[in-house]
Amino acid sequence: MFQFILRRTVGALVTLFLIGAATFFLFVAAPSDYASLACGKDCSPQRLADIREALGLNLPIAQQFWDFMSGIVTGRDFPQGHCSAPCLGVSFNQGDMVWSTIMDRFPTTLTLTAGGAVVFLVVGVGAGMIAAYRRGSLLDKVATGASMVLSSFQIYFLGPIVLWILVYSTGLMESPKYVPITEDPWGWFIGMLLPVLVMATIFTAQYTRMARSSMIEQLAEEHVRTARAKGMSKPYVFFRYAWRGSLIPIVTVLGIDISSMLGGAVVTEITFSLQGVGRLAVQGAQTKDLPLTMGVMLFGAFFILIINILTDIAYALIDPRVRLS
Repeated sequence: MFQFILRRTVGALVTLFLIGAATFFLFVAAPSDYASLACGKDCSPQRLADIREALGLNLPIAQQFWDFMSGIVTGRDFPQGHCSAPCLGVSFNQGDMVWSTIMDRFPTTLTLTAGGAVVFLVVGVGAGMIAAYRRGSLLDKVATGASMVLSSFQIYFLGPIVLWILVYSTGLMESPKYVPITEDPWGWFIGMLLPVLVMATIFTAQYTRMARSSMIEQLAEEHVRTARAKGMSKPYVFFRYAWRGSLIPIVTVLGIDISSMLGGAVVTEITFSLQGVGRLAVQGAQTKDLPLTMGVMLFGAFFILIINILTDIAYALIDPRVRLS
């Protein structure tokens, strides 16, 4: 198991390095000039030259690349001060360290992603398993029909409707907002409840159908039918033989879906006026803040790689053949 985790970690580090290199050269090759964007409007030639020197844009490309990559590990010095590792640069518009800005926004996005994953795993997989267990019953038909309807919704459609009904019209709930869980756990829960539920709705519907079909396939396997033929009870066979095998395709898709929730977080944060990493990425692109945009891209890649490693570990725990391959 240790060798399996080591291989995945080394592969992730190599991938992250390649993504960092591609990101750097992509923005260096961009037609926009770093210094001009940092200087802003009404920029004098002298100030432009000073900014180019401070940012190291007068250095050869190879030296700039080395400073950028090594700064992620060891930190860098900027006119605004020292940027501690991991240093992703300094925002042109805000003048703050990119890493600090991302960390200020990350708890909101993490709450959306983790909360949404918990909801669609517990509700979606649970409903799918129950529907498969009670296949052909009214409960099965209701769960299948509801999942088909809910999977057709989109965040930008469902979000405003939920806000209008529960917040603006009836006042049953307050406007969504992020409150640190360490300061007010109940306020954190209530403030993020609507965004989490809305973003998880589509995934919940998908996982209900997937869990149902996976469990039905497992119940039709030869070893499960053999266990039933030996006189074992249906609940025992369900949890002892079929349940674990049905999780394999779910875990396979789980890592991809959690990664894709970062994209869903962008729409969710904009819909509910939340200040998260997704909205930060949009702001960086709109204001042409290249260091901020590059930093968010690298952070997103790192987050996705971590999720993929954890998914691989979970997959290996469920199916021993994976870690032996």
